Amino acid sequence: MAIRDDMVALGMVETRGIVGAIEAADAMVKAANVTLIGKVKVGGALVTVM
Repeated sequence: MAIRDDMVALGMVETRGIVGAIEAADAMVKAANVTLIGKVKVGGALVTVM
């Protein structure tokens, strides 16, 4: 199956703390063809990785 260039999706993972966010981001890039676009510190120790 060919991957189409026009198909785009945004996935987000929210964790408590930066360590969990780094581990989640590492797992994402190792498991699939994804590109990390950033992180957001939400507050209350929550971090979102996109």
